[in-house]
Amino acid sequence: MSPSDDSRLRKRALPDKSSLSAHSIPSPRPASHDSTKSPGRGPKLLLALASLALSYFAYTKFYDLQRPHALSESYALCSREGAQVYTLDPENPRAQCLVVHGSKFTSTGSLDQVLSRWHETTPGQPHVRFLKPGQIVVPGLSDSHAHVLEYGATKQMPLEGTKSIAETVERVRAYIEADPDIFEDKTKYVEGWGWDHTKWLLEEWPTYGALEADPIVAGRPVVLQSKDGHALWVSLAVLESISPLPDEVEGGVIVRDSFGKPTGVFLDNAQDLIIRPEPTYKQLQKRFAATVKDAHSLGLTAVHDAGFNPMSLEFFRKEAQRTTLPIRIYGMKYFDETAAYWGDAFEKIVLAGNNRLSVRSVKIFADGALRSGGAALYEPYTDNPETRGFMRIAPETLNEVIPKFMKDGWQVNVHAIGDRANGVVLDAFEAALEKANVTALRPRLEHAQILAQKDMARFGDLGVIASVQPTHAISDMWFAEDRLGPERVKGLYAFRSIIDHGARITLGSDFPVEDINPLAGFYAAITRVSPDGTSPHGPGGWFPEQRMTREEALKGMTLDPAYASFTEDILGSITPGKFADFVVLSQDIMTVPAASILSTRVIATVIDGKPVYGAI
Repeated sequence: MSPSDDSRLRKRALPDKSSLSAHSIPSPRPASHDSTKSPGRGPKLLLALASLALSYFAYTKFYDLQRPHALSESYALCSREGAQVYTLDPENPRAQCLVVHGSKFTSTGSLDQVLSRWHETTPGQPHVRFLKPGQIVVPGLSDSHAHVLEYGATKQMPLEGTKSIAETVERVRAYIEADPDIFEDKTKYVEGWGWDHTKWLLEEWPTYGALEADPIVAGRPVVLQSKDGHALWVSLAVLESISPLPDEVEGGVIVRDSFGKPTGVFLDNAQDLIIRPEPTYKQLQKRFAATVKDAHSLGLTAVHDAGFNPMSLEFFRKEAQRTTLPIRIYGMKYFDETAAYWGDAFEKIVLAGNNRLSVRSVKIFADGALRSGGAALYEPYTDNPETRGFMRIAPETLNEVIPKFMKDGWQVNVHAIGDRANGVVLDAFEAALEKANVTALRPRLEHAQILAQKDMARFGDLGVIASVQPTHAISDMWFAEDRLGPERVKGLYAFRSIIDHGARITLGSDFPVEDINPLAGFYAAITRVSPDGTSPHGPGGWFPEQRMTREEALKGMTLDPAYASFTEDILGSITPGKFADFVVLSQDIMTVPAASILSTRVIATVIDGKPVYGAI
């Protein structure tokens, strides 16, 4: 008998075989103890029982060995501990079992319910597997704001976690010395990602001089991206290759010393001055594979990529044509205000490549970042009163292009961090949406970090989606008040206030800027403390009144991202008819103590009904 064909064997449950149906092994008929009624029957019965036991032993051993490859086209996954499947389906929020046929969910409910209606809902024969004690199932997790290929690139030379400029340069030197091709050829570009001057013991911008002071690093073209992606630190060789430099860059800053000479740091739009060799297609494939490997291991089944440039757009289009993408990608096409308007000419990509790739939104940058002092504020920075930050795009341009993109059917997603930037973008959205169907357009504010009180209410009124990153909150909380002051900081990462004003939130990480692990975001959203349980306001959390509930946080990583990417009808919950994307977790993140959440392991990540990580 095929291991997956157990429909005719429905008598007795087996307590320790999680891979078998609860109704999959027959009970032997009770043996008669009256040997006088059937002479010789005792030895025959013992022989039959021995044979049955041997067959059963061979069956279960074979099944266990074959288990990673023997998942049926139709199967149920159930918990022996009751309703441990968190469906996010409002009609049936928790269930004991989910049922899959092919790539879609066909049923949810108790074990008795799914078996009794199996043939009404699901082709094939019943095949049931069980979770281990303590495990739960949630819908596939999504990251609503990330940078896929950039994350893969950080694997080459990660710079995060250094405590000084000197330590960062030491990492660059070690990388060069470890790669013979780069070490022997001083013309090869050296690239890294992740330095963070706000975490150095002496908070200051680095300079090209620090790179030139190291004899191994000196003389090479070096380009190092900051953790937040809003600053580049380059070597003298790179500076010389792009000279002469303009005096100013609209929407950006060339950092200069007291004599007016460039120091080697370029902020926001000024980064566009740096010319570096484009990676090969093979290098992009390696970067993508590195990202997918980590994403799958942490339960991610879908990622919203916040900025497809022409190179990354063409890469994902080719990959989707060449093969089925290993993860769902919702891409935002980068808007370059210096180029011609393309919203009426570029053909949108909607659920291409087996429903794995969509590009139907545009990404516009309104301002810079808080960490680098480029976020556009209404009032000057508390720790640098000479500046209010800057807009990377003129408000007039926003008012011109946002209605155009909406008219041409594009979702408009705008990066806005400072309170002034968020206010300007909300003004533009309000004007553009006056005669538009917001449900059809679903505009998004990416980050929405610092909000004036008067702007919070507009989210709900306008139907604008707040795409936020909870791990940013627990990273920035240590320097935020110094930068913004005690009153203005109250509007930073005010998740509860945004929700209470009727807005829809969707959660992401901004990886590689923050940890790719979605449970890190879940933890940050509900605790507002660092992983070690601390915050500037103590163990109770940084502005704890702004915490999200666990239910809101889980929805923010499942059903809300689906809505934010126009896929709520096919993704985001464990609902019959939707694609069977789900995750098995080692413990119940909805009930365990908050301090235990980050110890949760992903047991299996499933896309279209098939495990892409682990096994069920």
